[in-house]
Amino acid sequence: MKYKQKNTGFTLIELLVVISIIGILSTLAVVSLNNARVKARDAKRVSDIKQLQTALELYGSDANGYPAGSDLTLGIGGGVVLSKSGFEATASGTIYMGKVPANPTPGGIDYKYSSFTSSTTGTACGTAPCPWYQVLFSLEESTGSLPAGAHIADPNGID
Repeated sequence: MKYKQKNTGFTLIELLVVISIIGILSTLAVVSLNNARVKARDAKRVSDIKQLQTALELYGSDANGYPAGSDLTLGIGGGVVLSKSGFEATASGTIYMGKVPANPTPGGIDYKYSSFTSSTTGTACGTAPCPWYQVLFSLEESTGSLPAGAHIADPNGID
C-alpha cells in the first residue's frame, strides 16, 4: 500500500498576507490609542481645574478671599497643598486640597496660579485675602465646549 503525503504547511504568500494584515491592524490600534491618551489627559486637566476651583471657593468662603500668589506653578514646590496658609509645600492647619494637581505630561503647560486686587485691573495681590484669582492651563485638543489651546479659570468659571 502506498500512502500519499499531504502538504500541510502554509505557503510563503499566505504567511506574508497574514503578517501584513497584522501590521496594518496594529498600526491602527496604536494611532487610536494615542488619540485616547490625549483625550484622557485633557479630561484630567479640566477635572483638575474644577476641583481646584472648588477648593479655592472653600478657602475663599473661610478667608473672605483667595490666597496670595504670583505666577505660582501648582503641584510642585510651594504649590503642593492648599491650606489655611494658602499654597505651600507642606500642610498646616485647615487643609482645602491635600494634593494640588500638576499638569499631566506630555503636552499642555504647567498650571499657574496668580491672585489680583480686582477682576479688571490685573494688579497683583501680595497679601491674602485677595478678591480675584486666575489659573492658567492649556488643552491639547478640544474638550467639551473648550477648544484646544490656553485657558483661564477664575471665580466666574473656565474661559
